[in-house]
Amino acid sequence: MRTLRNLGLTLLYLFLLAPIIVVFIVSFDTRQYLAFPPASFSFGSYAKVFANEAFLSAFGRSVVIGLVVGLVAVSIGMLLSMALVRYRFRGREGLNFLVLAPFLVPSIVLAVGLMLVLSPVGLLDTYAGITLAHLGITIPYTVRTITMSLMAVDRRVEEAARVHGASAFTAFRRVTLPLVRPGLIAGGVIAFLISFDEAVISLFIVSVRTSTLPTEIYRYLEYSTDPQIAALSVVLILISIAVVVLVERLIGLRRAI
Repeated sequence: MRTLRNLGLTLLYLFLLAPIIVVFIVSFDTRQYLAFPPASFSFGSYAKVFANEAFLSAFGRSVVIGLVVGLVAVSIGMLLSMALVRYRFRGREGLNFLVLAPFLVPSIVLAVGLMLVLSPVGLLDTYAGITLAHLGITIPYTVRTITMSLMAVDRRVEEAARVHGASAFTAFRRVTLPLVRPGLIAGGVIAFLISFDEAVISLFIVSVRTSTLPTEIYRYLEYSTDPQIAALSVVLILISIAVVVLVERLIGLRRAI
């Protein structure tokens, strides 16, 4: 019975990982078009990726935008989580629904809506515009992760700090924030990865001046399909794995999520 279970799990993992494995193998092909299996193997596609100025510039923009979005989304998410968890006020349920509403709306609908909102105020193809657009889809994730951490905090610890003379702000800074740090880190990492990887909304918001890496890849595929794209995909997968491993080393994935 255990043998059959292990065999089933192995087949399931192979099925899930098959696309990544194929992309990894194709990335070493020497031909100028995508095909499987490769005719021969070379690191030439990786060299082209790191020499492609368009990809490198878009990568830098995506990293900067992702970091800004992560920091702002965590800050706003912390404030919203505090309001939703610690306070009871009129309209609380409505606010909670609005925060989580992006989960229920397809990306293409959000993209069109954001474009219609940002266009009249001149924020299309600007860093401010793409940052605001990405915040709209990342804040719900930070609110969820921070809320779960905040709900696990024992309020008596904060009350003990207040009894011993700490102000509300000091208790929040010295007690609450350290206790919810796993949720903050997890929310920031998730927001960064979502912003870095977002393609649908970015295609409606950015153009050449503020092109992100996903939109640059999309434009490249309009005119060319070669192993360079596969090599870039492998690099991005490795970056994502590195981020996950870093979170695991810092706080542990189970604790963060």
